[in-house]
Amino acid sequence: MLRLVDLVISRGISLGSLGNIILHLLPSFLVLTLPIACLIATISAFNRMSFDNEVIAMRAVGVGFWRITIPVVVFAGAVFVLTMVLSQWGQPWANVSLKTLALSVIEDEMTLGVDSGVFNEPIPGLMVYVPDHGNDVDQRKGVFIADQRDPARSLIIVAEHFQMLKQNERRQMGIRLFDGAIHQIPKDASTFHRVTFQTYDFWMPSPFQSAKAKATRMSYEELRKKLEVAGGKDSGTLRRLMEYHKDIAFPVSTFVLGLLGVPVGIVSRRSGKAGGFAIGVLVVIGFYMFNVLGEFLVTAGGVAPIVGAWLPNVLLAVLTAWMFNQARKQ
Repeated sequence: MLRLVDLVISRGISLGSLGNIILHLLPSFLVLTLPIACLIATISAFNRMSFDNEVIAMRAVGVGFWRITIPVVVFAGAVFVLTMVLSQWGQPWANVSLKTLALSVIEDEMTLGVDSGVFNEPIPGLMVYVPDHGNDVDQRKGVFIADQRDPARSLIIVAEHFQMLKQNERRQMGIRLFDGAIHQIPKDASTFHRVTFQTYDFWMPSPFQSAKAKATRMSYEELRKKLEVAGGKDSGTLRRLMEYHKDIAFPVSTFVLGLLGVPVGIVSRRSGKAGGFAIGVLVVIGFYMFNVLGEFLVTAGGVAPIVGAWLPNVLLAVLTAWMFNQARKQ
């Protein structure tokens, strides 16, 4: 979030572009937070019912324990379906679209294309350095360009001021340089060429077009083949394989967490509202810690991606079954 605020305040990105980025982040955000919301909502409801002795009253008039949980099953099932839709279709589409959107934003907001105080490499063989002299993005002071795209004709360009340029039709980006010089470094060290200029437009192909074409999600079979070629040791490919399994594992965890909230809310009645909420937070922390453990076991311990993705759900299901048994006895 701080990075997004920095893009608006320091980099000059428009609020419309920022809002578009946030909308693309929502599916991933909801997939992670809906399990938490489902658990906390169920705990809060049954903790209050248990604290006010409403569960005892319903049991006293003959309402069975499993019948009490029917509304929770419906609610958790609805959240499960929503999470499944977001995980299977919304999140993969948003992740790919977000990469393309981010590249488009950088391409449109050319003040983001060159960072001050660091060496930028917009395309291979081209290095651009701009001193950090404040936030005057319309015409900054000082620029150094090392153009080694053609090894036989290396160029060093320096200028006092510059402005960013763009040509959408030709898919090019450029820099308009003011009051500078072009130094050509020939192979023969005995010769040297230097040309001075008052205004010079330096054009280059947009580096974002090829990156946009690569912003696609690899299929499961492609990842499997890539992992086989790497001998099963590519940690990046293992994580991406886990993502495919988690596209189903996370929605299932939403349903299980929703059911877990029933016994947790009933058993924690003596702790009050804060106690039930605290237990829910501990369950969520434990669940996400086991997710991190599963990823570690896959990338470093040689465990299959499907095992690492489903390990937290298996442990969660065991805990839910035990808690249901405890709540039913009460």
